[in-house]
Amino acid sequence: MERVNRLLKIRNAQIVAVIRGSKKSEALDVSRKLLESGIKGIEVTLTTPNALEIVTCLKQEYQNQESIIGAGTVLDKESALLSIQAGAEFIVSPVFDEEVCSLCHLYQIPYIPGCMTVNEMKNALVAGVDIVKLFPSNQFEPTIISSIHAPLPQVTIMPSGGVNSENLLDWFQAGAEVVSVGGELTDTKNDTTLMAQRYIEKLKELSK
Repeated sequence: MERVNRLLKIRNAQIVAVIRGSKKSEALDVSRKLLESGIKGIEVTLTTPNALEIVTCLKQEYQNQESIIGAGTVLDKESALLSIQAGAEFIVSPVFDEEVCSLCHLYQIPYIPGCMTVNEMKNALVAGVDIVKLFPSNQFEPTIISSIHAPLPQVTIMPSGGVNSENLLDWFQAGAEVVSVGGELTDTKNDTTLMAQRYIEKLKELSK
């Protein structure tokens, strides 16, 4: 049931913020501000310096809350295992990798691989993937989801790449159940708290 509970947390979060900091302190600061502002999903990319330490810190600080902390840009099973041992509750990859998928299933950790074609998504579903990352989604319009759902109505899609506050609702209204957001939401040049509040207000419009 652990994997199911984690999947529910991801879906309830609706937004997974992608953290790509240039240093540990910067990434931690942005992550904390997002979590404290109401963003519940955090994906710390392994391209961030000391990424695993960041995952551990955030997991320890926010483990009793509704938040969920994962690792992203995971390319191989060794990196996946280290991420899980550091406390990552979900694993995100830019591509689908069978070994990473099997390892995540062994540890009851949701695996979200990047896929671009229906064939890639079908192969991921066969391997037991629950959420597929449409990547890079900035190559498509949100209506691509309905086209994918025609042959694969059972696939849960998380668009990633190019999702912002202007098109956020378009992706959800098109059929996304969760979105991956970097850019303006996690850019240290912006007011992180203000941006988080803007995204949360957008989410509230979905229930109107």
